[in-house]
Amino acid sequence: MPQSMTGFGRGEYTKYDRRFKVEIKSVNHRYGDFSIRLPRFLNAFEDSVRKRLAKDINRGKVEVWIGFDSYTERDITARVNWAFADAYANALGEIRERYGLLMHDAMGVTNGHAELELMARCPDVVTFEKFEINNESMQGEFRETLFGALEEALMQFNAMRQTEGNALVADIKEKITRIRTLATQISERAPQAVEEHANKLRERLLEMVAKLNESAAPVEIAEARFLTEIAILADKSSIDEELTRMASHLAQLDDILEETGPIGRKLDFLVQEMNREANTIGSKSTDQQLGKLVVDLKSEVEKIREQVQNIE
Repeated sequence: MPQSMTGFGRGEYTKYDRRFKVEIKSVNHRYGDFSIRLPRFLNAFEDSVRKRLAKDINRGKVEVWIGFDSYTERDITARVNWAFADAYANALGEIRERYGLLMHDAMGVTNGHAELELMARCPDVVTFEKFEINNESMQGEFRETLFGALEEALMQFNAMRQTEGNALVADIKEKITRIRTLATQISERAPQAVEEHANKLRERLLEMVAKLNESAAPVEIAEARFLTEIAILADKSSIDEELTRMASHLAQLDDILEETGPIGRKLDFLVQEMNREANTIGSKSTDQQLGKLVVDLKSEVEKIREQVQNIE
C-alpha cells in the first residue's frame, strides 16, 4: 500500500558499553532530500546511513539526528605531546638550576614527582582523544550499534508512514466514489439542459415572431433551420468525451492506489488530467444546475490533489 511522506521514528540501541540514539522525521518534498546530523567522528558512516535511508525512502524532506554515549575506556585515548613535554621539562630544569631549587618527597628524598605534577597541569602536554575509531574491530562495533538504533528508528518511521498512507488512500477512495456520483449526475443532466435550452429558445423566438406579426407581414419559424442550430449548440456543449476520459482516469486511479512502492508522481499527473477534464466540462456548461455540479466535481478533484501531495 502507498505510504505517506510524513513520519517520525525513534530508535535506541546499546552494546559494547556504547549507546546510540537515532531520530528520523520527514515532511512533504518533491524529491528525496536527506539531512543527517551526527557526531564528527562518525562522518565515515554518513554515506552508509544515507544509502540505507534511500532504500526505504524515495520522496520527502528527511531529517536524521544521531546521538551517542560511551561508557568504556576503550573509546578514550591519552596522548603525550613529547615536544611540549621536553620543552616544559627543560624550562623547569633551568629554573631549578638558576635558583638552586630541589624537589623533595615526604621523606626528604629528591625526586621529580613535583615537576611531573607541574608538567601534567599544562593542557598541551597530555591530550585526550575521545571516540577515535582506530581499527577494524572498533569500526565493526560502532557500525553494529549505530545501525541497530537506525533500524529501530526506521521501523517506527515506516510504520507511521504506512498508517498515514492507509488513511490517505481510504480518503481518496471516498472522494473517487463522490466524483463518480457527480459525473453520473452531470451525464444525466447534460441532455436535459440542452432540451430545456432549446425549449426556452423556441419560446423566445415565438414571442419575437408574435410581436413582428402584430406590426408587419406574418413571419414563420424555419423549423429545419431551428433544429440545425439546436444540433450545433448540442454538439458544442457535448461533454461525452470529457466524461469518458474522466471515467478512465478514475479507473486508473483505482489501479494505482493498489500498487506497492512510490506512486505519488503518477497520482499527481493523473489528478492534473482530471482537473483539466473538469475545467473543460465547466467551460461547456451554461446551465445553472450543471454549473453547481461541476463546481462540486472540481472541489473533489482539488481535495484529491491536496491528499496526493502527501503520498510518496
